[in-house]
Amino acid sequence: MNGASREALASARERLDALTDSTSADAAKLAEELAAVTALLHREVSLRRVLTDPSQGGEAKAELAGRLLGGQVSGEAVDLVSGMVRSRWSQSRDLVDSVEELANTADLTAAQRAGALDDVEDELFRFGRIVASDVALRSALTSKTATAAAKGELLRSLLGGKAQPVTERVITRLVTQPRGRSLEAGLESLSRLAAERRDRTVAVVTSAVPLSDRQKQRLGAALAKIYGRQMHLNLDVDPAVLGGISVRVGDEVINGTIAERLEEVTRRMAG
Repeated sequence: MNGASREALASARERLDALTDSTSADAAKLAEELAAVTALLHREVSLRRVLTDPSQGGEAKAELAGRLLGGQVSGEAVDLVSGMVRSRWSQSRDLVDSVEELANTADLTAAQRAGALDDVEDELFRFGRIVASDVALRSALTSKTATAAAKGELLRSLLGGKAQPVTERVITRLVTQPRGRSLEAGLESLSRLAAERRDRTVAVVTSAVPLSDRQKQRLGAALAKIYGRQMHLNLDVDPAVLGGISVRVGDEVINGTIAERLEEVTRRMAG
């Protein structure tokens, strides 16, 4: 997102935070309603174009959204969406992406209130690693011929009773309503949102052997000093790295593995 859409999303995030700061707001219910609005806007292309048409007045678009959604979702959800359509958007798709982000953020807020956000973060990461290592599972979850119901049933068999309810909900929405995104990109986006709930940055750490508690504490402190914010470590063990650790923060990779150093020696010898 860029330009007007980025500003519109920032304003929507602020309104959602203000709303969910109130303990009377049911964050899980709000997430479900915003997810339903996401599905509606994704399905009805002409509607989302009308709601993002820059030639139309903001109040007129908000009134239309209110008429369509009133009685279908709560007043809080109507107010959020009405505020969003008053804003300017660079592309109509950006509105859909933003409503979906608010739905996921509301669900993660529900997890945070329940003291389960750390579990959700870890479960999202572990699920991503399972999918990455199981070709058949990834194929089943991303199949274009399988129905959403079949994918949902598969996820229930994998996650039902074994993961936090929020984890199951956000992953199920991602798998059954991918909207053109890859599964990996969607899971990474969910992990980023979960980390942002507590103003943390996610560092994916790969090591040859499991790190001790002391090593994890020292690494977390070192990364927090480098990046100026608290870090959440997603830990992965891969014997192929041979030794040392590899750390990825966003698009930046800090690689200190033996395998990487051997590759560098090989490159220099070849050169």
